[in-house]
Amino acid sequence: MDFSEKLKGFSKRAEALKSTLGTEEATKTSLVMPFFQMLGYDVFNPGEFTPEFTADVGIKKGEKVDFAILKDGLPSILIEAKWVGEKLEKHDSQLFRYFGTTQAKFAILTNGVVYRFYTDLDEPNKMDEDPFFEFNLLDIKDSDISELKKFHKENFDMEEITDAASELKYSGMIKSFIGDQFDNPTEDFIKHILTNIYSGVRTQGVIDKFRPIIKKSLNQFVNELISDKIKQVIENHSSDDKNSVSEQTLDSSTEEEPASNPSDEIVTTLEELEAYTIIKSALRDCVDSSRISYKDTRSYFGILLDNNTRKWLCRLYLRENVKYIVIPDEDMNQVRFDFENLDQLYDFSTELKLRVSELDK
Repeated sequence: MDFSEKLKGFSKRAEALKSTLGTEEATKTSLVMPFFQMLGYDVFNPGEFTPEFTADVGIKKGEKVDFAILKDGLPSILIEAKWVGEKLEKHDSQLFRYFGTTQAKFAILTNGVVYRFYTDLDEPNKMDEDPFFEFNLLDIKDSDISELKKFHKENFDMEEITDAASELKYSGMIKSFIGDQFDNPTEDFIKHILTNIYSGVRTQGVIDKFRPIIKKSLNQFVNELISDKIKQVIENHSSDDKNSVSEQTLDSSTEEEPASNPSDEIVTTLEELEAYTIIKSALRDCVDSSRISYKDTRSYFGILLDNNTRKWLCRLYLRENVKYIVIPDEDMNQVRFDFENLDQLYDFSTELKLRVSELDK
């Protein structure tokens, strides 16, 4: 199981556990320590992952940070953990004090679900007020996984992370700013847009008039952009080529006939495209994603290797009341696996990888 799969599996566990954790200690034991163990650290080795690390602050002696990750005997990452139900905003000042008293280059503030990563981009040896990276265990994005991998023990390179931290911090702030403008455009943002499209005086009345128009336009633009991208994907992987040969399957009874009239036209759904993306992601460590394509039919959604209908990896049946995937085993038997939501497709990675290896023989 690769890191991405482990992370998503742990996410499900965290979702189930968080409501049962009533204390900070329970959060540390059930969420924080397993999280760093998943990052490759031996959480039971105090020479590598030290609990209650002493970080004396000024005249205050015996100040301790919850955990410190050591490298060559020196702290490289400080970790302050809070109860899973706590907001993190009021606790960064505590970590700020600890940061300047050690050789650590990074600090992490977490409640076991949200992890905020800090360094000293603005002033050397002084922790920045804003994190350069924030990760939510219950809302995992692909871009988050690639950044988180940098903190895995096997990949950890202090200089490389520091070099990338500045870009990561400001790109995150830019995305956050743009997201805020979509929800509630600020007066300055509206004025900036009006500079290019409105020749009159930008009075408060004009700004108030354009606020809902700009908000609507921004959201329409994104929706149209997404729609165009989806159409492009569908066109690139269209399976309606009339000149293609009939699909040869392990079970001839499931072979699809071409649509006989307009009402039979095959429409690839967003759910099917999402499933296709998940399966490509699940297989990316064993096969080049460019080799994986799909073929949509009236009864199932097929995933192919090398765009060859004879080399099908699996078939998906995504209906309103039942969802399942069919994957041939090594004896060419079609094995059915039921699931409830698309995220569970990651659970069949092993079977899918075995299918790839069989087809590549």
